[in-house]
Amino acid sequence: MKYDVVIVGGGAAGSVLASRLAEDTNMSVLLLEAGKDYPDPENLPDEIKYGGTRFAESPDSEHNWALRGTITEEQGEIHVAQGKVIGGGSSINGQAMQRGLPEDFDDWSARGNTEWSYDKVLPFYRKMERDLDIHDDFHGTDGPIPVRRRQSAAPSTIQKAFLDACMKDGYPAVEDTNGPNPTGVGVAPTNNLGGVRMSAALAHLSPMRHRLNLTVRGEVYVQKVLFEGRKAVGVEAISGGEVFQVFADRVVLSAGSIRSPQLLMLSGIGPGTSWNSLASVLRKRRAWDQSLFNHLSAHINYKLALHFGRFGRRNDMLLRTNNVVDEREERVRGIRTRYHTSDVPPERSARLSCTLGRPKGTGFVRLASADASVQPTFNYQYLQHPDDIRRVREGIRMGARLLESDAYKDVIDYRISPTDEILNNDDALDLWIRQTVGTARHVSGTCKMGPDSDPMTVVDQHCRVKGVEGLWVADASVCPHIPRSGGLHPTALMIGERVVDWVAAG
Repeated sequence: MKYDVVIVGGGAAGSVLASRLAEDTNMSVLLLEAGKDYPDPENLPDEIKYGGTRFAESPDSEHNWALRGTITEEQGEIHVAQGKVIGGGSSINGQAMQRGLPEDFDDWSARGNTEWSYDKVLPFYRKMERDLDIHDDFHGTDGPIPVRRRQSAAPSTIQKAFLDACMKDGYPAVEDTNGPNPTGVGVAPTNNLGGVRMSAALAHLSPMRHRLNLTVRGEVYVQKVLFEGRKAVGVEAISGGEVFQVFADRVVLSAGSIRSPQLLMLSGIGPGTSWNSLASVLRKRRAWDQSLFNHLSAHINYKLALHFGRFGRRNDMLLRTNNVVDEREERVRGIRTRYHTSDVPPERSARLSCTLGRPKGTGFVRLASADASVQPTFNYQYLQHPDDIRRVREGIRMGARLLESDAYKDVIDYRISPTDEILNNDDALDLWIRQTVGTARHVSGTCKMGPDSDPMTVVDQHCRVKGVEGLWVADASVCPHIPRSGGLHPTALMIGERVVDWVAAG
């Protein structure tokens, strides 16, 4: 059978794209997912269904690709969790529904992607969501993904301290961090509903599975795109040990920011490789393997005062600013409090995290082998840009200052790390950051969109792969720069919604 559209990857954007395209009963859609498919929501494993569990992020989970990537020279390779299940990252993530800032998308537009200005992406953010708290022109009311703020209880003492400290430092409280004026500190939005992680697979795909024109297949590993000349005509995949080919008029890669560029390179598109056994390069060699963006997170660890007992995570407070001319925007956007385990029992410690929202440095993703089963090599190259390490250094010092404010006097016993000796020495602090910095699952930019004048671009602003026909990429890899947000999930959903009409039109 030949399909109208075959979509590779059932993650956030892929699930959205498949469900929306299937609304046209005259269009046949095939969605291929390398991980397991769970067509009956009642049979979802707990680690996927319940948002409070974290096992799916561990290397031992069958729902995690458990990739290995380099973070810094000091730390070397680390485990990188990537969803290997229907819903992709949206089925194992932390359920953050923080959008990018309006300035992010106006920047995308200024880079030659006029279809992605804030006024043009806002309708698609609204289309994918059902905001349960706020009803206005900036929020959707009837989309598939429920969005709420964790307001079932008053902020905990530790979160209240963070809120008060930020306000005393000059930042206002804000009720809507996804609204037109998101500057300030407020409760982060989430797509966790009654404890259930409302993934793209549950919210977008499940209601459409009864459609006869939509076929979903799990445990199908796509190895490359098939071409006739420069026209994509299908994919080669393996399932149950058998290699087979699937043909379609249009092919869409939604395999994520690591796998989508890998598939392009395995199919002969993109930077040259060290061997000649691959398919011939279909267009002029480009340098797009050097456009990997990801958020980093540096943590200040502190011991809680003795009167604190064990308490659960409730309201996740987020500080964000949107003044792009203010350097503070770059170093404190995303400072938030979360719980962690250190050298004292978990109930006795906490951490303040500083996220670099808009890094200037980039990493890379490259083929490690012509064998599709071998994961590509990727390196975040964190903190190699001098402005990035400077901004994180200043952000850590700001966080330490917040912890010393009166708001925390009844909360904190002492700061565990970094110590004063490290904190007050630039070189020592820089080394400590590189040795301890963490990462997010916010990889983007590896197939970034843009005009032909930019040699780092892979797709045009309609997400069509350059130099060939009938091939699109629709996931976070097309971002020309990473959004300054607490996550990429809502932006990936929005990208799926945005690309639907372009793929449908062929």
